[in-house]
Amino acid sequence: MIITETFEELLFECSKNKLCIYEQAQAEEAFVQDFTVEHLRNMVYVNISAMKECIENGVKTGELSKSGLSGGDCKKLQSYFKNNPALFGKFFEKITIYALASAEENARMGKIVACPTAGSCGIVPAVLITMSEEENISKDNLVNGLITAGKIGQVISNKVRLAGAAAGCQAECGVAAGMSAGLLTYLRGGSNEKIVNAAILAIKNILGLTCDPVCGLVEVPCVKRNPFLAIHAVTASEMALAGIESKIPPDEVVDVLARTGSLMSPVLKETSLGGLAKTKTAIEFEKQLADRL
Repeated sequence: MIITETFEELLFECSKNKLCIYEQAQAEEAFVQDFTVEHLRNMVYVNISAMKECIENGVKTGELSKSGLSGGDCKKLQSYFKNNPALFGKFFEKITIYALASAEENARMGKIVACPTAGSCGIVPAVLITMSEEENISKDNLVNGLITAGKIGQVISNKVRLAGAAAGCQAECGVAAGMSAGLLTYLRGGSNEKIVNAAILAIKNILGLTCDPVCGLVEVPCVKRNPFLAIHAVTASEMALAGIESKIPPDEVVDVLARTGSLMSPVLKETSLGGLAKTKTAIEFEKQLADRL
C-alpha cells in the first residue's frame, strides 16, 4: 500500500486508481492502523457526533470560562441575528455561531474535537455541521468529508507541526481553514483537484498568522479567530469551485508555511511574550488573573 505524503502524490494515486481523496485516505489509514475501513469510518462518525454535541452545548450556554476572558459571545451573536439577519444569510449565521460555540466550549474545558488542534476546534465542525443541517448531507457523506479534511491536515503535518508553539496560528486556525475548505468543496461536488486547491487557497492567504494568546490561555484572540477562519474557508471553496487556482502549487505553499513558521520569532509562537499578549490591557488581565489564583 502506497502511503501518500504530499498533495502531488495524493492526486496522482487518486487519479491512477480512480478514487476520491477520502477513498485513498481511508484505505491508507486502515492499512497503517491495521483495522478495517468500516471500523475507521465508525470512529470518524464518533468524532462527528462529538462535534454536534459540543456545538449544542456551546449554543445553549452563555457561561464564562474560568478566567472570565471568554464566553457569552455566542449568545450575543444569536440574539443579534434574531433581529438582524446576516447579510450573507442563514448559512453565514450558523457557521459563525457554531464556530464560536465550539471555541467557547473548549475555553470552558468542555469536550471538543481537536481538528487539528484545540485552539482551532470550531472551524471544521462549524462548516461540517452547518452543511449537514442546511443541505441534509447523509451520514456517509459527512464521514467522507471529515476523512477528506483529515487527509489534508495529515499531508500538511508531514512538513509542519500543527501547533502554535511550532509555527504560529497559521499552523492551527490556518490549517483548519484549509481542511474546512477542502471538506466543503468535496460536499459540494468538487473534483479532487478543486478540493486540494480550495485548501491551499485558504492556507496561502493566512500565511504568517502569529500565535499570541493573552495570559497564555487559548481564549483571546483564539476564540474569535474561529468564526473568522470558518468564513475564510467558505470563500476559498467558492473560488476553487469557480475554477480559480493558486498560481503556486500546493506542496510549494506547504513548504512556505513551514519556512514561515521557522522564521517566525519565538515571541510570537504561543509564548505570550509578544503581540496581543503584551498589550497594556493584556498585562492588566495577567495581574488580575494572578490575584485570583
